[in-house]
Amino acid sequence: MGDAALTCPIPINEYPHVVMAHGGGGRLMNQLIERMFAPSLLASTDEPRHDSAVLNVPGARLAFTTDAFVVRPLFFPGGDIGTLAVNGTVNDLAMSGARPLYLSVSFILEEGLPMETLWRIVQSMQQAAQLANVRIVTGDTKVVDKGKGDGIFITTAGVGVLESPLTIAPEQVRPGDAALLSGDIGRHGITVMATREGLAFESMITSDCAPLAEPALALIDAGVDVHCMRDLTRGGLASALVEIAEEASVRINLDERTIPVNDDVRGACEILGLDPLHVANEGRFVCFVPAAEADRALAVLRSHPLSDSACLIGRVEEAETGIVTMKSMIGASRVVDMLSGEQLPRIC
Repeated sequence: MGDAALTCPIPINEYPHVVMAHGGGGRLMNQLIERMFAPSLLASTDEPRHDSAVLNVPGARLAFTTDAFVVRPLFFPGGDIGTLAVNGTVNDLAMSGARPLYLSVSFILEEGLPMETLWRIVQSMQQAAQLANVRIVTGDTKVVDKGKGDGIFITTAGVGVLESPLTIAPEQVRPGDAALLSGDIGRHGITVMATREGLAFESMITSDCAPLAEPALALIDAGVDVHCMRDLTRGGLASALVEIAEEASVRINLDERTIPVNDDVRGACEILGLDPLHVANEGRFVCFVPAAEADRALAVLRSHPLSDSACLIGRVEEAETGIVTMKSMIGASRVVDMLSGEQLPRIC
């Protein structure tokens, strides 16, 4: 144990406790993945860093992903932990260009969890799976002592099939690409925070939690040369774009005026001191396509109800190292970065 501590790839003096990260989406979690988990656990460190692993098997290309869900509270306007568990995994598969097919689910239940609560969550998962056109085919259940599990944790894994020869991943992003956003941002994170803290706003803010396979696959089916897609979960739009820019070694220039934020969400962020760019979403994604195909891609996205407010938010330029910049509402330019931790822990 002593030798392992001395050779830990993460700066221990700077980050003595993993709990500081509050989950994914921040710089510390990025360092954990890139410096500790990937080199130690992945079969190959040359594989692209994306929401799903692409596996070549005889006769097919498959996408495989896994995720864990620890949201608090368990229920919120627009969804619950069960809906999140299904949609989150479906969306990770879709971002690789895969058609989601099968899911597994693992429940960690805290002793004393009301049976009615568990039944509501299971019913939500069943309905979400039907809506996303996927089948839950296997699973597991464990029970932990009271006070050790915060009600329920859910882990899901998913398998999908890639029907197109496209390689959709961050390293495919090229200078000249257009950055498209499928809709307004920040609603999920603000919804969960407001429910958790008992905050009331002029109108109810509802999570955008939804399965994104249909609009994502519609782009591919329409023949759009999609270079990259990424759903905007923990860390929000900012973290997703920074990760893509760093992986592709490009500069992504954004225009703040084109990024849609619901007025109620913007007001809530101002009250809470949050930046909408860093707030999590569960039904939004960004995609990169050649500039010449941007209008056609937007038309495809806008024809689907889950992405009917899709918009162009930026362009990609050459750069020596990955960076994201944004032109503000008043015309000034600033660097957009991911947070060292996360603004809103336990939101997905």
